[in-house]
Amino acid sequence: MLAEAHLSAIVQSSDDAIISMQLDGTVISWNPAATIIFGWAEDEMIGQSIRRIIPPDREGEENDILARIARGERVRSFETIRMRKDGTVLEVSLTVSPILAPDGQIIGASKIARDVTDRHRVEAARDESELKFRMLADNISQLAWIAEPDGSLIWYNRRWYDYTGTTFQQMKGWGWTAVHHPDHVGRVREHFSTCIGLGKTWEDTFPLRGADGQFRWFLSRAKPIHDNNGDIVNWFGTNTDVTEMLEKEEQIRVLLMEVNHRSKNMLSVVQALARRSGAGDGTFLERFENRLASLSANQDLLVKRGWATIPIADLVDAQLAILGRESRSFVKTCGADFDLSPRSAEIIGMALHELATNALKYGALSQLGGEVWLSWERTDNDRLWIEWRETGGPAVDSAPEGSGFGTTLIRHIPMRSLKADVSMNYEPSGLVWRLECDGAIARSLSS
Repeated sequence: MLAEAHLSAIVQSSDDAIISMQLDGTVISWNPAATIIFGWAEDEMIGQSIRRIIPPDREGEENDILARIARGERVRSFETIRMRKDGTVLEVSLTVSPILAPDGQIIGASKIARDVTDRHRVEAARDESELKFRMLADNISQLAWIAEPDGSLIWYNRRWYDYTGTTFQQMKGWGWTAVHHPDHVGRVREHFSTCIGLGKTWEDTFPLRGADGQFRWFLSRAKPIHDNNGDIVNWFGTNTDVTEMLEKEEQIRVLLMEVNHRSKNMLSVVQALARRSGAGDGTFLERFENRLASLSANQDLLVKRGWATIPIADLVDAQLAILGRESRSFVKTCGADFDLSPRSAEIIGMALHELATNALKYGALSQLGGEVWLSWERTDNDRLWIEWRETGGPAVDSAPEGSGFGTTLIRHIPMRSLKADVSMNYEPSGLVWRLECDGAIARSLSS
């Protein structure tokens, strides 16, 4: 009796529908879970045919089940469709076993049904999501891949295989190194391993060998994918073919070099004309040629930077090159990173060139012990200030009388073009020149 009570308790508390029926399909027992799953109450199903929950197109299936049970067979778990009281269908997993009398005669069937509709819905959503992912991954222009947290690759998209002509067995793990150029693979692997170890985004540019044996250049990136705890669970990477872009950049670089060469030729012509026109004024020619050299240095820097923004530190180095190694060692420079527009670099560069020339001829750099401190800073309210401070040079009693074109380059042009505040103070220790302007203007000023 105790065993029967335990069995009854199990049946009544089970989350699965547990139904017993005669061999003709008449329901004998119907537990609470069956009511929850199928919607029919126990008193509505006892004595009724199990076919109430069988969709019309599944009648043959039920006939086969009952026939197998009558032969003493057990129908192991399989998934099928059944019907609720309200007419809606659901997916269930069924197991059916024969019920035996004490004498071994088969007198009925025990059916256990589990509602797997939600599981199928989740699986269908997962399959749809995976299908969409594959459609996206296999049809984007980039080669794409996924790696384990340690950097070992576990998946590639179709584009990868189409381009490289490889198989997953060849490429899994760190097999991808086989399609890298031997001149680059060591550097690439070391950089990739470093980023993996640090858990930071990886980016690099290198050639990959295609199925035709030819190498093309790819810009490659990989980002770590984190779980809810912040741990890296995967890396997702892409390789973008940039061969044509690099070729075009090279063409533009060559074109800029040609333009630069022609510009310098033009400056040489102007220089020759100036020499012939002002042959009797050596001072004029020297200053004029120096200013042309300053323009030429700016031109070289602009070409080197692709006519884009120029870091102020690079501009300073280019303009102070006229001092020579010995005098240059007495100029101390410091300042934060700041990018200037080409036009701003030209204006500030000419001013620095003029200051350096004056310091070498008349100021701190004209005698031993003199020094120049050149500093710049970007303030919290996005103001750029630059200071040129001379010390240890000839004693300064007062500002020079009058002003020439040099003053225009140092003071008036920056004031007008950059809307800058420019001051020139002839202190006893030496010249102090300060420029302050809006950082946004310095970054964006156009010609």
